[in-house]
Amino acid sequence: MALLTGAEVAKHNKADDCWVIVHGKAYDVTEFLPEHPGGTKIILKYAGKDATEAFDPIHPPDTLDKYLPKSKHKGPVDMSTVAVEKHEESPEEKERQLRIQHMPPLDQCYNLLDFEAVAQRVMKRTAWGYYSSAADDEITLRENHAAFHRIWFRPRILIDVEKIDMSTTMLGTPCSIPFYVTATALGKLGHPEGEVVLTRASHKHNVIQMIPTLASCSFDDIVDAAAPGQVQWLQLYVNKDREVTRRIVQHAERRGCKALFITVDAPQLGRREKDMRFKFTDQGSKVQEGQATDTSQGAARAISSFIDPSLSWADIPWFRSITKMPIVLKGVQRVEDVVRAVEAGVQGVVLSNHGGRQLDSSRSAVEVLAETMPVLRELGLESKIEVYVDGGVRRATDILKALCLGARGVGIGRPFLYAMSAYGQPGVERAMQLLKDEMEMGMRLLGARSIAELTPALVDARSLANHAAPPVDGLSQAVYEPLASPAQRPTATEKAKL
Repeated sequence: MALLTGAEVAKHNKADDCWVIVHGKAYDVTEFLPEHPGGTKIILKYAGKDATEAFDPIHPPDTLDKYLPKSKHKGPVDMSTVAVEKHEESPEEKERQLRIQHMPPLDQCYNLLDFEAVAQRVMKRTAWGYYSSAADDEITLRENHAAFHRIWFRPRILIDVEKIDMSTTMLGTPCSIPFYVTATALGKLGHPEGEVVLTRASHKHNVIQMIPTLASCSFDDIVDAAAPGQVQWLQLYVNKDREVTRRIVQHAERRGCKALFITVDAPQLGRREKDMRFKFTDQGSKVQEGQATDTSQGAARAISSFIDPSLSWADIPWFRSITKMPIVLKGVQRVEDVVRAVEAGVQGVVLSNHGGRQLDSSRSAVEVLAETMPVLRELGLESKIEVYVDGGVRRATDILKALCLGARGVGIGRPFLYAMSAYGQPGVERAMQLLKDEMEMGMRLLGARSIAELTPALVDARSLANHAAPPVDGLSQAVYEPLASPAQRPTATEKAKL
């Protein structure tokens, strides 16, 4: 096939005739324009041009090859003939580059919130807006972390704690410590290599990684980056097209994934105003004064249109029929649904509110956990299902509290994204090591020599359901960025000063 030239592609630069170049290949996206969940403006900005730079952070590289009809694949392009767009570096980007040059050394990060503070200063605002945003007033986002502060330890003394064993099993898999890297979308927003950074760091520490449906890297790239014997799980947003869902699940099983985590708390993605404010889907476009601006919901809306809101309990038997992997329901928020999950025959649940990104004013996962486990014990069901939690974990003491209350393991997401965004793989590895160090110290001081010795007797959770103001937490308050109000347009005088 003869190579297309940049000039040939450039002719197709209108809404009724729109081609784009991605990774050296031209695609006709004209018919897809009205369906693009991020809106037409971001595609038309690159009509007839190379869109790779804008495409990469939010799409796996094989997306167009997989999902755009072959008739729309126009062929390879001679990239030497494509005009290179000149991007004038903005003052904000120049300032960010300066901040990157003056980042603190990695060894000055002593806890997970330190990584968040550094990431906030050095990430692009659009990327920070997506990673840090949560639903509505972000009450649940803050409550997820604050809830752990209402649980108090009851340490045992005079226990021989010279040797500490943090190992456990999760869904039958031996692991060195009871936390896993939970699924988080769009890894390349924070680092050019994306989720494979988390894969390599997870292997270093024998930590299980959950592969996200909405990763920036392709599923196969993430699996290929794993070391022999490394355990990975699949997180699934259920596609409206069940045949697509079947292919995803069965491909993951063939590639060696050891469990299927079905996200059940996202029939629609939440309204994340911080993400919206940074206008992810209108990145770099210029709006004339008085012209209507893009009102999309930012990155969240741009990646979620395929999710099936009709997913129900009636679908669980079908999932059990298409895979032998253990099935875990991710996003359970009430004890009644945990009991129903046992009855449905699934192997686990993740008590989770999606990191506070879905229904604001939802309770924290650890509070739901404290309510759930006594009911399961009373019904004799505690051995019938494995219960996990995620959301708000920033210290190993948080992990210990969850384990004492009955969790099998704990998922951690944002902190590893922040560590990756600031320091790459060494940052993620240090974050994991810090948790291990904290965990060993915490177990020793608590008087628990093994995970089996972490029981409800070691915690006082009586204040957990009291949602009064928690103790002041300086670190998390320092990195939390309050929601902003609409910015005032500059006056003529202010414009003149700019």
